[in-house]
Amino acid sequence: MQTATLSNAVSVVPGSELPAAANDASTTPRYARTIKVSKHVRWDIDADVIRGRDFDDTRTFLPNGLSKVDDLEILSAMERRLLSQVQGRTYAYMFGLVERFIGAKVLELSGQHWLGDQVALEALVRFSDEELKHQELFRRLDVMLAARMPAGHRKTAEPNAIATFVLGKRTWAVLALTAHIELFSQSHYVQSIAPQEHLCPLWKDVFMYHWREESQHAVLDELEWRAENGRISAAEREAAVDDLIALVAGVDGVLQAQAAADTEYFTAINARRFTAAERERIATGLLRAYRWQYIVSGAQHPRFNELLQEMTTPVQLGRIGAALAPIVQAA
Repeated sequence: MQTATLSNAVSVVPGSELPAAANDASTTPRYARTIKVSKHVRWDIDADVIRGRDFDDTRTFLPNGLSKVDDLEILSAMERRLLSQVQGRTYAYMFGLVERFIGAKVLELSGQHWLGDQVALEALVRFSDEELKHQELFRRLDVMLAARMPAGHRKTAEPNAIATFVLGKRTWAVLALTAHIELFSQSHYVQSIAPQEHLCPLWKDVFMYHWREESQHAVLDELEWRAENGRISAAEREAAVDDLIALVAGVDGVLQAQAAADTEYFTAINARRFTAAERERIATGLLRAYRWQYIVSGAQHPRFNELLQEMTTPVQLGRIGAALAPIVQAA
């Protein structure tokens, strides 16, 4: 069971070769396309996303395919909807959290192009500008949600502390984590959020507009990750794999703390009281959902697997897979 499950997360391809450094002439058209699309899909927080609306707490926020609330048979339909709203608030908070370090890293990476490919530089400047806008959007949503939902929701990770931890790791590892995040954000929207008609309209629109700009970010992540991979030595890459494993463990630590905090919040604001066994069941279900949302769904993304195979040796890929195995099995 472990081998089969793990193969869905990371596949080892014997004989994988490491790619050469990226070439400006060959990658410039891809940077240019992201600029063109970025200009086309550009949106404003007030005029396009919020539009004077508020959240509809009679509707589901995070869809069942992501929240996994249908697995909690101990909850009524109304309780599952409430838990989807608690998870939806955390989902928005988590994206705002990760975009703090992503934006900082993108600004740093732009230095690679200051006196070089000016098209690439423009693409990364637009990327960082959009990430700052996304952070503002998620901060504003949290204020709106705080006004509608009962007091007591607790955020267990501080954005600057998380950013400091992540940015202390090697660039290759940070870009691997970033690509993983951008790719799962795409699949979450396309596969789980977009098809659902019953979701809160404002909540759904937030992630539709977010998806439109993140689509370009995923392309840029890949270009910059490949470029970094071509710049570093085999020894540096080996150390960067260790950093990536440490980053995944750090993410899992955040998820464990937030799942516990959200269990406490949900059980406190729910109309009925839960037994200790029921609380434990809810806590287990929340952690399973969060691990699926923020780690496993990205690790299983086909494009992420392709990139990881391309930029690691089979032994390195096996080490990453072994580190992921317990989380994959738990989710």
